[in-house]
Amino acid sequence: MDFFRDALGERRENTIIASAPLLEMRGVAKAFPGVQALSGVSFSLERGEILALVGENGAGKSTLMKILAGGLAADAGEIFVDGHRAKIDAPRTAERLGIGMIYQEFNLVPQLSAVENLVLGNEPTRRGLLDTASARERAQRIFEELGIEMPLDLPVSQLSVGRQQLVEIAKALSKQARIIVMDEPTASLTENEIERLFAIVRRLKAAGNGVIYISHRLEELPRIADRVTILRDGRIIETRPRESFPRDEIVSAMVGRRLEAQYPALPEVAENAPVVLEVRGLVRPPAVNGVSLQVRAGEIIGFAGLVGAGRTEILRAIAGADVPRTGEILVDAKSVRVRSPIDAIREGIVFITEDRKAQGLVLGMGVRENVTLAHLARFESRARMLDRARETEETQRMIRELAIRTPSTEQLARNLSGGTQQKVVLAKWLLGTARILLFDEPTRGIDVGAKAEIHSLMVRLAADGAAIVMVSSELPEVLGMSHRIYAVRGGRLVREFTREEATPDGVMLAAAGAAA
Repeated sequence: MDFFRDALGERRENTIIASAPLLEMRGVAKAFPGVQALSGVSFSLERGEILALVGENGAGKSTLMKILAGGLAADAGEIFVDGHRAKIDAPRTAERLGIGMIYQEFNLVPQLSAVENLVLGNEPTRRGLLDTASARERAQRIFEELGIEMPLDLPVSQLSVGRQQLVEIAKALSKQARIIVMDEPTASLTENEIERLFAIVRRLKAAGNGVIYISHRLEELPRIADRVTILRDGRIIETRPRESFPRDEIVSAMVGRRLEAQYPALPEVAENAPVVLEVRGLVRPPAVNGVSLQVRAGEIIGFAGLVGAGRTEILRAIAGADVPRTGEILVDAKSVRVRSPIDAIREGIVFITEDRKAQGLVLGMGVRENVTLAHLARFESRARMLDRARETEETQRMIRELAIRTPSTEQLARNLSGGTQQKVVLAKWLLGTARILLFDEPTRGIDVGAKAEIHSLMVRLAADGAAIVMVSSELPEVLGMSHRIYAVRGGRLVREFTREEATPDGVMLAAAGAAA
């Protein structure tokens, strides 16, 4: 594969101390106002090693990697590359040292195409102008080597989250990197795409590169990691060879306690439970093609399917986020007009988007402002001013009820962990009269402890009579958290499974269009 020979580059053997690790970080510390993010963190990465770095949201993983990438300055500590002390004071410095980053939060320019994003900062030129033919050829070659079919000319803002992730991976791997950090690279990928990525990672490992692999999907670690390092509360807790680190011990080390069963018991749904949500013949071409379903009070329905199957688009059409569309929506057996998200909210239908940072929260606002944002009319005083005291009181109530970890109601949303941000989004809707909740990837990018808390909240909502529809790319989550499961393909619900009859193979075969 020529691409990999190009990407791996020259090795500069004369600068390498053979007995030294490829990378060492020693005694790294970092504090932010009111928070000690890292406390004396030390770890090493060997040549030809895949090191899994795991921990809960807020454990310090992202801060540590930003320091390695030159995006943050450490308060204390040292970094060694190939046995030599390195002063990484900017991202360019890290790049020159052969450090490549694939961030969980995409580092793409939304208005630019996949080709333009791939060559950005390293554009081929001809007579001082951008050589568009060479740029396209380079991008096409890289995507072909990665086994990825990609629309090259669309702005990446028009690509799905999964495809944007693939552009990010291709962009990082196209550079001459020997130390590659992957932060949640599989969060939005299908199983086939994950296997393709793992093949790429193994090839990089075989060539002597080191990979730091950050993932909340602990089931991936036996398939890819050589060693596992646990980070908790800004400290390294333990490092072990992966084969001697069972999953339950990894979880205990991450959260500092043992968790109960992976998925909570679902509430019973009575046969005569009222139908809260009914959808009849919902169509919004090209992604939604004749969807009909019923959801009863206390029931959780799961959608399973491949990327591009139309799962998210079905939720968006129900929630009025994508219009116009045809079909009928009934709430409590009464036909309702949902022409916008405002109409949906008025009918008790809320959409919890997969992209909570871009679409679920205003990151520059505090917890209080985010929680009350959709309900400002109820906090108006007689003078038509916002009653800040009532806002704070109601927000504090939601913080208590949802166990939201925040130092205050005024903490900025951008400074919260992923799991806590998801709870703030939920608090915003539960402050109102939401009875129909449409969850799109409810636990995407959050750690195992926060996942358990979100799952428990969903079960509690169902037990209180809510009707829930959930989309998840994690098939075990769909199977473990749903009373009924629909396989989705081509914008249609192609097969319904009861909880008892659903199996991973059966559901995915139906979603892929193969005979079970």
